[in-house]
Amino acid sequence: MFDSATVLTPIHYIYLIGVIVILSVMILRRDTPAVCIGFLFLLGVVGLGSISGSIMTVFKAILYAAREFMEIIATIALVTALSKCLKDLGSDYVMMVPMSKVMKTPSVTWWILGITMFLFSLFLWPSPSVALVGAIMLPFAVKSGLKPLYAAIAMNLFGHGFALSYDLVIQGAPAISAGAAGISTSDILNSGRPIFLVMGIVTVVTAYLLNRKDIAAFSIFTDSQIYEDKKERQKPSKVAIIIAIVTPLAFLADIVLMVLMDIKGSDATSIVSGTAVLLMCFGAVLGFGKQSLEKVTDYVTTGFLFAIQIFAPVIIIGAFFFLGGEGITTIMGSQFEGGLMNDWAVWLAHHAPLNKYMAAFIEMVVGSLTGLDGSGFSGLPLTGALAQTFGSAVGASVPILASLGQITAVFVGGGTIVPWGLIPVAAICNVSPVELARKNMVPVLIGFVFAFITACFLL
Repeated sequence: MFDSATVLTPIHYIYLIGVIVILSVMILRRDTPAVCIGFLFLLGVVGLGSISGSIMTVFKAILYAAREFMEIIATIALVTALSKCLKDLGSDYVMMVPMSKVMKTPSVTWWILGITMFLFSLFLWPSPSVALVGAIMLPFAVKSGLKPLYAAIAMNLFGHGFALSYDLVIQGAPAISAGAAGISTSDILNSGRPIFLVMGIVTVVTAYLLNRKDIAAFSIFTDSQIYEDKKERQKPSKVAIIIAIVTPLAFLADIVLMVLMDIKGSDATSIVSGTAVLLMCFGAVLGFGKQSLEKVTDYVTTGFLFAIQIFAPVIIIGAFFFLGGEGITTIMGSQFEGGLMNDWAVWLAHHAPLNKYMAAFIEMVVGSLTGLDGSGFSGLPLTGALAQTFGSAVGASVPILASLGQITAVFVGGGTIVPWGLIPVAAICNVSPVELARKNMVPVLIGFVFAFITACFLL
C-alpha cells in the first residue's frame, strides 16, 4: 500500500473539505448529520458520476454504518434492559450498599472506576468491559456523587485509550503493527513500553487534574432521593436480594470463562450481552410472575429505544467517515480501495521532508488521520508499514515509530476524541458523546506531546 504512489483526485479533496467542515461544526456545538448527508451525496456525484449513484451512496453508507454499529447497539440495549429490571426490583440499591463502603468520595470513585476499567480492558478489551463495568459499577459510582460525564471520562481514557493502545495481554494491536513493520510483537511491547506508559499515565492524570474540582464538588443526592433510598433500605425484597447476588456472580463467571477459554473481542461481547438479557428475564420471572412476559417486552423495548436514540445521529456521522477507510469499497464499489483518508495519509508520508523527528511526527499524524473512521485498528497496517519504511530511511527505531502510530490510531479511532468512536461509553453513562469527546481532547493531546517527546529520546 505504501510503495505505490498515491494520486489525489477531486473526490479526495471533497472528502478532506468534508472532514474539516464537519469537525468545525462540532467545535461550534452544532449537529452534523445534515452536513454528513450532504457530503455523502456530493462524494457520490463526483465519485460515481451520476445522481442515481450518489443517492445510492447515501443509503449504502448509512446501511454499512448501521451494520458496523449493530453489535454495540444490541449490547447497549440489553445492558440497559437489565439495568431497568434491576432498578424496578430494587436490586441496584442492594448491590450498591457494600460498594458504597469503598466508593466513599467522587474522587476515589473516579480512580477505582478507571483502574477497574483498565484491568478489565487488558483481559477482555474495552467493549465487553464497558458493558460489565457499566452494568455493575456505574450505579455505585453515580450514587457516590460522581457525575456520569466524569465516570465516562474515567472509563473511556483508561479503557479505550490506555489499555487498548498498549494491549499488553491480548496483543491484538501490537501484533498487527508488528506484522506490518516486519518486527516481532515483543519488540513493540518492550521497546515501546516507556511511550505507552507515558501516554497513558499523563493522559489520565491530566484528565483528573483538569476536572478534579468538578469531580469532587458534584453531589447527586436530593431530598427526595434520600427519602427514596431510606424506603429501599427498609424493605429489600427477597427477589431483590437474590438478583443482587446472582448478577455480579454471573458476570464474574463470564470473566472466568473468557479467561479460561481465551474468548475475546466480539465473542466476549456476546457472552456479556447474552448474560445481561438472561439475567433480565430471570429477574422479571422471579419478580413479576405472570406479568413477566410483558415486563421482558417492556425492558427490551426500552433498551433498544434508548440505544437507537443514542446511535441514530452517530450512524449518519459514521457513514461519512467510513468512506475514509476500507468501507468505501463496500459502499461505492471495487474501483475504490484503501479509503480516502488513508490515501491522504500515504500522500503525506510521500511528500513530507524526513528526518528521525519528522518521521515520528508523521507517524502520529497518519495514525490520527486513519483513526478518524472510528476504528482504532484499521490504520495499524499503514502505520506499521510506514514505521518500517521511515526507520530504514532515516535510521530510526522501527518499534518506536510503530508504537507512536499505534498510540495515535487507537486513542483517536479506538474511541477517546472522535464522538462516533466513543459511543459505547457515552451510551452506558447516558452522556453526550460530543461533550465527552470535548472533555477528552485536551488530556489526550497533552498525552500525545509527552509521548512524542519520550519517543524523541528513544529513536
